[in-house]
Amino acid sequence: MQPKPNIVHLPVYQPGKPVEDVKRELGLTEVIKLASNENPFGSSPKALEAIRNEFENISIYPDGAAVELTNAIAARFGVNADQIIFGAGSDEIILMIARAYLSQGDETIMADMTFPQYKHNCTIENASIIEVPLKDGTHDLPAMLARVTDKTKVVWVCNPNNPTGTINTADEVESFLSEVPAGVLVVLDEAYCEYIDDPSFPDGLALLKKYPNVILLRTFSKIYGLASLRIGYGIGRPDVIRSINQVREPFNTSRFGQAAALASLQDEQFVASCREANKKGLVYLNEKFAELGLDAFPAYGNFIMVDVKRPSQDVFDALLRKGIIVRGGHKKYPTHIRITVGSQEQNEKVVAALSAVLQEIAVKV
Repeated sequence: MQPKPNIVHLPVYQPGKPVEDVKRELGLTEVIKLASNENPFGSSPKALEAIRNEFENISIYPDGAAVELTNAIAARFGVNADQIIFGAGSDEIILMIARAYLSQGDETIMADMTFPQYKHNCTIENASIIEVPLKDGTHDLPAMLARVTDKTKVVWVCNPNNPTGTINTADEVESFLSEVPAGVLVVLDEAYCEYIDDPSFPDGLALLKKYPNVILLRTFSKIYGLASLRIGYGIGRPDVIRSINQVREPFNTSRFGQAAALASLQDEQFVASCREANKKGLVYLNEKFAELGLDAFPAYGNFIMVDVKRPSQDVFDALLRKGIIVRGGHKKYPTHIRITVGSQEQNEKVVAALSAVLQEIAVKV
């Protein structure tokens, strides 16, 4: 039996290396994982309580339409319930968008270094993928606009961009959207938006009201700390959401995920504390990188991408041996690693380990 020809060489997504695997392989007792942009402060106590309350319902299917959670999101953002769709993480909504809108011969545009699930799912649907180089680690929106043709169906904008952590400003995104044809869907992936208080960051909800061809993607995996429960959502115009809903699998989010997400929305203090701790962590990491003579991209999410000025795989391997898991191997940025902002203790340990690794590599050279 043969699979579809267009997926034969499709790479399988490689998540950050699991802590237990590293402990076992390297004989370590302490390992810090700063590779997957998870929340180092866990999740809201209210979310944990909501999960415990769902134990007695574990044998019952979840609400396929996630009505209560949908209504809560609608009230929070001032939109209608028919403008919201939920997925098993926002990456499932990426899958559904590709499934709903792309066919062989269609074109889709994205940055050449961005969240890999855009390209992955567009390849599965046999679309022609147009990758536009980043400019200083940021989406080059004018260059992306220039690649739009009458075959273009979807444009993907990851803001902040993963893995570089940079943003496109409100003015840049507004200028871009004003020129994109109305028949082209623009996906604004805002997975890390809750970390941002910079006034130059776009107001996605305001843009959605002005441009019917926009859909926003958000998630409970990051600042809310619900990554293992796989729950994210999209906000768009009713006709867009209806089309995506037509390819959604039934019961695609769990009772636990829905309950925890609903409870998390009610704990604004937890979110605010995580945002503040993350901000302090970024300041600390930037200061320490500067002391080490390293340059980093401007970081707006809960991660930072830094140029270690050595092959990133060498640095990744050396950090791993010290019990620090980060992300390396970025083809477009072969000397960069991506580090999730951890707790202050974790941040201090990763800086100490990185300093030692850079010295070790320098001695070898």
